Amino acid sequence: MASEEGQQHPLSVYFWIWGLLFVLSFFSYMVDYVNLQGTLRWTLILIFMFLKAGFIIAIFMHMQWERLALKLAILGPPAAILVLIWLMALEGNYVEETRVEYLRAIGHPFTQWRDEGLESPVLESFVQYRQPLAFDDKPWRIPVKRSKR
Repeated sequence: MASEEGQQHPLSVYFWIWGLLFVLSFFSYMVDYVNLQGTLRWTLILIFMFLKAGFIIAIFMHMQWERLALKLAILGPPAAILVLIWLMALEGNYVEETRVEYLRAIGHPFTQWRDEGLESPVLESFVQYRQPLAFDDKPWRIPVKRSKR
């Protein structure tokens, strides 16, 4: 269907995607209507959100018909940022779990500190990776220098 003025796409493609977006939106609203909670709720909401965004980008923004280089130039940086955010969250969770386990190992569980009114007793944090840890290794085996207040 290419012409000298540019490529034309049949309107039926747009109407079909428009209807599909309504269906996905309906399922997204149903997640809240049936009162799903926890991880299942957020997983479904994110799946429906990414599907809708993907269809909008692919069809309505004409990304489906662009060259691969342009697709990568537009979609590559946001994908890289999402990967970096995921890695940051993964490491942040690891540091938090390690901190809680360390406090428990030295005899000051975090729950005790929280009950005393100290919500976040971290003043400074520094991590120097000397060797990788395997699953279920205990990271507090490495001697830790305590700072003086």
